[in-house]
Amino acid sequence: MKLYYLLSAGLLMALHANAQQTKTDTVFFEDFNEQNLDRSKWNVEITGHTVNDEQQAYVDSTATIYMAKGKDADGAVNGALVLKALYKPGFTSKEQKKYDFISGRINTRSKMEFTYGTASARMKMASGAGLWPAFWALGNGKWPDCGEIDMMETVGDSSWVSHALHGPNYFGNTPLAYRAHFASGIDVTQWHIYSVDWSPTSLIFKVDGKVTYTVTKPMVEKYGRWAFDNKKFIILNFALGGGYPGGYNKITKPYYGISENTVNKIKAGEAKVFVDWVLVTKTKE
Repeated sequence: MKLYYLLSAGLLMALHANAQQTKTDTVFFEDFNEQNLDRSKWNVEITGHTVNDEQQAYVDSTATIYMAKGKDADGAVNGALVLKALYKPGFTSKEQKKYDFISGRINTRSKMEFTYGTASARMKMASGAGLWPAFWALGNGKWPDCGEIDMMETVGDSSWVSHALHGPNYFGNTPLAYRAHFASGIDVTQWHIYSVDWSPTSLIFKVDGKVTYTVTKPMVEKYGRWAFDNKKFIILNFALGGGYPGGYNKITKPYYGISENTVNKIKAGEAKVFVDWVLVTKTKE
């Protein structure tokens, strides 16, 4: 385990070193080492309209969004953000819609937005059919015209994560998506660095510094307008069930896209996403 800490620390140092070599500036860095979420950097989202047939309500609560220290940070030396899913049958939103689960979602809208550069996050998460955490970036305005970059999504199969782009005429079950499979003995429950290098002509996705998927502007324009020349903000969220997990695992009961084993994992308090840090860098002009 100590060796793994050293390797992960080395990856972060390599990112900073690469930034210096290529003359880049750090646009945003969040180490999640405070006692509470830094509200000057992050907005906490509260469920209003639920999308994708997801089964959770997002709430602003230290039960679902909190900082972990020491052993509780599960390997993040300086502490970590934890997004935790909880079983709360009968939870009622302001819109009087009932949910059986609550969870957390945060974003940097209006507080940190960027165009082009590299966005990275070091994360680890629980696995289980229907657990759907994501690290992604979204533009302002109407979706999908605003453009969406999914740096990392997992729907509970611990052996792979996915990358995707959404925009006009390439959204939902987008053709611009890729499943990045881990090598044997490696999975999403371990720490990994997920990133995207975003330029005016391409988006290059990486896991632990290794290129896993590349999308060019001509590839996108086969389907629709290139929606990646405007500012994006970062989102970290932990969804449960819904269209993406359900479409993959075909589970309809006890909840759409969520297995009984996963429900038991949530009830036991084991459905967590850890985020060690988030880094955004940009090449100097």
